[in-house]
Amino acid sequence: MATVTQTQLMTFLEFEKVPDPKNGKYELRHGELFIVPPPNPRHYLIQCRLVELLLAPAKKFGLTGAEMGFRAMPEHEYRIADVGVIAKARWNETLKASRLPGVPDLVIEVLSPSNTSSEILDKEALCLENGSKEFWVVDPERQQVKVSTPDGRTVSYKSGASIPLFFGGSIAVNEIFVQP
Repeated sequence: MATVTQTQLMTFLEFEKVPDPKNGKYELRHGELFIVPPPNPRHYLIQCRLVELLLAPAKKFGLTGAEMGFRAMPEHEYRIADVGVIAKARWNETLKASRLPGVPDLVIEVLSPSNTSSEILDKEALCLENGSKEFWVVDPERQQVKVSTPDGRTVSYKSGASIPLFFGGSIAVNEIFVQP
């Protein structure tokens, strides 16, 4: 994860004027511009599986998608969820905005070699403190999923377990890591 050298905090309005990088995407983290590299094939496969597994159970609740950009806070933040789920009513309000205001109801991050513990913990706190109902960290190496909620509860789900979904249904951990 690379940071772009800058002399002062960047505002969201300034961020929107920055052209896309040649390889990856930009995030605005606490007023600093970061390049997020594109996902490697394994990471991308897990993102696709998660979207596929969430589509049916989340359909009545809202919209499910990969690479969901959002503005957790109005001024110095713009992040990208590997996978997100957002309630229909909130999504319909979003259509009037240039970027998703607020955070998805469910934010899922798939760990990559470029992620740091500090970065993931920061994003988890940002999301849970600003409206996410759940924040998942999917660990491909350990084949487990850590689910955290705003009340400080964290549960890790491993092979053989199923993750209950707050909008109904569940997902088997083994299904997330199935190869095509």
